[in-house]
Amino acid sequence: MIESHAPAPPGAPPPWPGPPRLPVRQGTGRFLVLACVFVCAACGLVYELELVALASYLIGDSVTQASVVLSVMVFAMGIGSLVAKRLRWRAAAAFGVLEALLALVGGCSAMALYAVFAWTGDWGGLWASGPRWLLVAFSLAIGLLIGAEVPLLMELIQRIRRQDAGGAVADLFAADYVGALVGGLAFPFLLLPLLGQLTGVMLIGTVNAIAGGALVLGLFRRDLTRRARWLLLTANLAVLGVLATAAVLVDDFERAAREAVYGKDVRVAVQTGVQEVVLTGGTHGRPLDLFLDGRLRVSGRDEHRYHEALVHPAMNGPHARVLVLGGGDGLAAREVLRHPGVRRVDVVELDPVVVDLARRDPALSRLNGHVYGDPRVHVSTADAFQWLRTAAPESSYDVVIADLPDPGITASTKLYSQEFYGLVRRALTPGGRLVVHAGPVASRSRVFWTVETTVRAAGLHTTPYRVGGRDSGFAAGPDRTATRAPRDWGFVLASQGARPELGTDPRGAGSASLGRKSLRAAARAAETTRIRGLAPSTLVHPRY
Repeated sequence: MIESHAPAPPGAPPPWPGPPRLPVRQGTGRFLVLACVFVCAACGLVYELELVALASYLIGDSVTQASVVLSVMVFAMGIGSLVAKRLRWRAAAAFGVLEALLALVGGCSAMALYAVFAWTGDWGGLWASGPRWLLVAFSLAIGLLIGAEVPLLMELIQRIRRQDAGGAVADLFAADYVGALVGGLAFPFLLLPLLGQLTGVMLIGTVNAIAGGALVLGLFRRDLTRRARWLLLTANLAVLGVLATAAVLVDDFERAAREAVYGKDVRVAVQTGVQEVVLTGGTHGRPLDLFLDGRLRVSGRDEHRYHEALVHPAMNGPHARVLVLGGGDGLAAREVLRHPGVRRVDVVELDPVVVDLARRDPALSRLNGHVYGDPRVHVSTADAFQWLRTAAPESSYDVVIADLPDPGITASTKLYSQEFYGLVRRALTPGGRLVVHAGPVASRSRVFWTVETTVRAAGLHTTPYRVGGRDSGFAAGPDRTATRAPRDWGFVLASQGARPELGTDPRGAGSASLGRKSLRAAARAAETTRIRGLAPSTLVHPRY
């Protein structure tokens, strides 16, 4: 497709058929074309960022999704530029059609991707990777259309006033890059918080269609036949009608999609500044489930097994001062307070909405034993890493409980790094104990043992163990497209002194699911899966 061309001789006529017939002066026309370049660049970057954001939320692993979207899109932009060479003889008409298509595809991409995930994400079989393939398809289509914009806009700006290629390219790219800057900043700071992903990208599609249609039908309308003008106007009105209809129905669509994902028992669904929080059940005898960004965080069916296995072994020793990292639902703190001698519990939770729900939601507060009404419990709303680095008193905690999202979720990778565990070690008293939720062992043993290796690399002695008991259902790990949940939990108990012995505090309230014999069996079960020779995960070289 890349053809060889002989250089045009000096004074050669331009490739378009004749001088432009513009309704405005050349300077004004040129400014309008550059303004359209600015708008189209902003819209194009929003489409890219929206695909990355939605794919990271629906599928997981934001680094992988960003790499797939951006690499496929840039490749497609190159193909689109080559294809646009065939259209330059009808640059105005081609650009009008192209912008209408881009507005339709880009504006509807988020809704289509969410619909496929919600209604077909649990099909399995050949369609198990359906959302991923649709992501690639949208990236390819949007990239092709964006790539074709620049050559056509170059033809249009040269139609108005011919200038040297270098100057025209400089002007075009300047408007393009400034538009991309505005789009890139508008997406996280205006569109997402004010309109959300679905409505925000539909608005951008509307702006895209209006800008492209107005440029062609207003400035270059004399380059089009009467029939072409009517066809282009009809196409743009149809695109605007589709986007407007989708925007009106978006709330009903989100409600139906949410029920398709979580079932009809959704009681609370809120998008916070950190994540989507959904509560289902908890009334009329139905078990409570808490989902964070679509991943099952708490299941009322067996949360007691998880939290007892997480907390009780770490409390076997001095435990006057306890630090809970994460655990804003209050369930880990509930298990801590079942032990006598606890004087203070500090909970560091990133999302204040989770803490507020744990305080005020009747079902969740009942499940956590109303721990936030206990004067010994103190909450800090902060990132755990930053809090340990700047606010944690040194050598002050007997027990640190890391009740954090699964390793492998990009946002939580730093919370499973060697640097993070070094900060935890600084906060521990001599002989203090750390327990880490390290993800499932059976299905993700390499990740589990990487966590254990990383804890040891921070200078702590470790005792890994695994406990079974999770019901089937939603995945709790980093990949939301895996709808079957792992059947076990993996934990790492660590100490600054000698290797900690698994056991429970004989003075505690006791555990319905743990005993010395079962804990020894849990340690042996984990040890049979050990993978040796793994490197620790660090901030600059994450290995999850």
